[in-house]
Parts: sequence; structure tokens; C-alpha cells
Amino acid sequence: MRATVSIRLPDELTKHLDDIAKETERPRSFHIQKALEAYIEDFADLRIAIDRLRNPKDEVISGKELKKNLGL
Repeated sequence: MRATVSIRLPDELTKHLDDIAKETERPRSFHIQKALEAYIEDFADLRIAIDRLRNPKDEVISGKELKKNLGL
């Protein structure tokens, strides 16, 4: 299922998007969709990181300890 969404972009962003679309021979919608997918994935990762930081049961280790544990 697909939905149509209308957005307003600043002229400069539209120009960049048009340049990328022309260079890749892909429509604007393709790049907008890929950008949103990446943003949503990053946002989900951020939520997980924040939840872990707020969880007092999650152990916090230093960078030095991490390197040692990884054998670096």
C-alpha cells in the first residue's frame, strides 16, 4: 500500500534534490523515500541508545575498558 504525501521544501533543498535525481536518473520520490527510511532507522537507534542510557541496570564501561575487552 502506498500513500501520497505533499511537502514543501526550501528552494535550495529542492535544487539539491533535483541535482541528485538528475545525476542518478531516479525520481525525487525515490530519494525522499530513501532519506526518510534512513532517518526513521537512525531515530529508532537513537531511541534504543537513550533507553539504554536511562536504564540503571545497564552497565557503563569506559572507552579504555571497551578497548581492553575487544583486545585492542
